[in-house]
Amino acid sequence: MKINLISDTVTKPSPGMLEAMLRAEVGDDVFKEDPTVNALEAKTAKMFGKEAALFFPSGTMANQTAIKLHTRPGEQLICDAYAHIFNYEGGGVSFNSGASCRLVDGDRGMFVAQQVEAAINPPDFYHSPLTSLVCIENTTNKGGGSCWDFEELERIKTICSEHNLGYHLDGARLWNALVAKNETPEQYGGLFDTISVCLSKGLGCPVGSLLVGSEEEIQKAIRIRKIFGGGMRQAGYLAAAGIYALDNHVDRLVEDHKRAKEIGGGLDALGFVKKVEPVETNIVIFEIDENYMSSADFVLRLSERDIHIIGMGQGKLRMVTHMDYTDGMHNFFMETMKRL
Repeated sequence: MKINLISDTVTKPSPGMLEAMLRAEVGDDVFKEDPTVNALEAKTAKMFGKEAALFFPSGTMANQTAIKLHTRPGEQLICDAYAHIFNYEGGGVSFNSGASCRLVDGDRGMFVAQQVEAAINPPDFYHSPLTSLVCIENTTNKGGGSCWDFEELERIKTICSEHNLGYHLDGARLWNALVAKNETPEQYGGLFDTISVCLSKGLGCPVGSLLVGSEEEIQKAIRIRKIFGGGMRQAGYLAAAGIYALDNHVDRLVEDHKRAKEIGGGLDALGFVKKVEPVETNIVIFEIDENYMSSADFVLRLSERDIHIIGMGQGKLRMVTHMDYTDGMHNFFMETMKRL
């Protein structure tokens, strides 16, 4: 039995999703003539109470498009030091937009409004980059699937409004946060200028993310997506998977969260595990006590049992639960951990 806990991106389409993909009515989306893509975009925009949405092949491209919308070359955005846009998007902020990142040291990828205010460069001081954007990531990947406090996000919005800053949410795993915190897409749509959401992580789609925003912003985003090479033709087959996922796979995320918390508890009970980060959603980040065994040895011992996890550097290991990680796999894995 192969157990893959490297990421929630490793899932395969479910039978129902495949059937929806096979039935999809398609056209040429570059000409905006794919009815299924149009339906997915309209559905997602409505969920967030936004005017429009745009389908992308990846979350990175959606984020990079949003950053380019909100900044000009030489300007600066504020984000956490753990942020995906800084750590895991290939330096795209500087390469694609000519902007720089002002990093904030938050708690597990989350900072507070006072830190944002302190990081804003004086707009009349031309020696420093002009601050133009604040970026949030919810849930935080490097922060172990942590969820932001919504009231803090509101306080940061106030700071953005006072200083005329754009406000973008990297919501790759926002669905997990919504389920864990009993929040709604409309709450976030009313707060952020732009939001990216991913379909190919917890929702189990093979490909796809969306960017939501105003009609004006999304019209500009279409041009940027074209420049980035993100135009797709008969993308309705992929969009059909997204519609199916939004209708069928959001509520079940609670199962992933439950299993992740049980894994965290199981790791806590092991003498050779030094630290387990708080588990809120579907990501478990932990550290091995190197006096007992190395992190590499722990990963190897699991792989010998066909259980696969990933290292994040600096001694941290990560496991991510997902819809293809079944009860049978979970029971086997929990028993295997005890025997280690």
